[in-house]
Amino acid sequence: MIDVCLLGTGGMMPLPHRALTSLMLRYNGMNVLVDCGEGTQVSIKQQGWSVKPIDVICFTHFHADHISGLPGLLLTLGNAERTEPITMIGPKRLEKIVNALRMIAPELPFPIRFIELEEEEESFTFNGLKINAFRVNHNITCYGYSFELERAGKFDTERAKLANIPMQYWSRLQKGERIETAEGVYTADMVLGPARKGIKLTYCTDSRPTKRIVENAMDSDLFICEGMYGEEGKESKAKEYKHMTFYEAAEMAVKAGVKEMWLTHYSPSLIRPQEYEKKVRSIFPNTVISKDRRTTTLLFEE
Repeated sequence: MIDVCLLGTGGMMPLPHRALTSLMLRYNGMNVLVDCGEGTQVSIKQQGWSVKPIDVICFTHFHADHISGLPGLLLTLGNAERTEPITMIGPKRLEKIVNALRMIAPELPFPIRFIELEEEEESFTFNGLKINAFRVNHNITCYGYSFELERAGKFDTERAKLANIPMQYWSRLQKGERIETAEGVYTADMVLGPARKGIKLTYCTDSRPTKRIVENAMDSDLFICEGMYGEEGKESKAKEYKHMTFYEAAEMAVKAGVKEMWLTHYSPSLIRPQEYEKKVRSIFPNTVISKDRRTTTLLFEE
């Protein structure tokens, strides 16, 4: 399972009732943060979660509302006496930009590992969680992210017995291990059924609609997508500044066949996004007009 918290839903600038957009995931003792705008650690505290276990930070791009909270977060982690390394993933020049921000946090008790994205799409795996980064269409280099947990097939006891596989190896094979013994080689495909449906979450903000977003969001259990504007007459502004309307996001959700979509990254001028709920749901019924710290737990299907 994956715990998901959309820490903030605001774009461009924080408001008294709306923090800047960031996302936090918890899986199997590992924590992943996506973007770190001003005040992100406040939202984490308000949610009752901790910043100390954050292992991976993914940045979509380097506009201030997505990265300006990082120096304070790093200082808090340092004061918490964290010593384990942190991995940061983001567009090219990530290390240079983070080190510039660290002018006010120069000494940290933990190392930072940087992964700079240069390709259109790149994938990484941490503790069994697969992270897919894909380039989107903003006015600077920007990436969306999909997070996937694959699920192996069920263990078939009868197949294991028919293959004369000693019971002492069953649990290791169930985990996907390859076992070589004097009696022979045992592999997971000898005892596991077909792969079962896993869990998939896709997060995209600050972009025009693109085919690549639809392809990467395909069949997601949860699609968190920017909806900068809900009002009529904002289409030209969305195109000019490379953002999306509620309705463009909903159309992508339909094409991608996602189960549920949460809108986020609202314009500061959009005071009551709930007013447009009925209209956007006429395109994609399972749309949520998110509020700060909306939380869910994504579970494997039984």
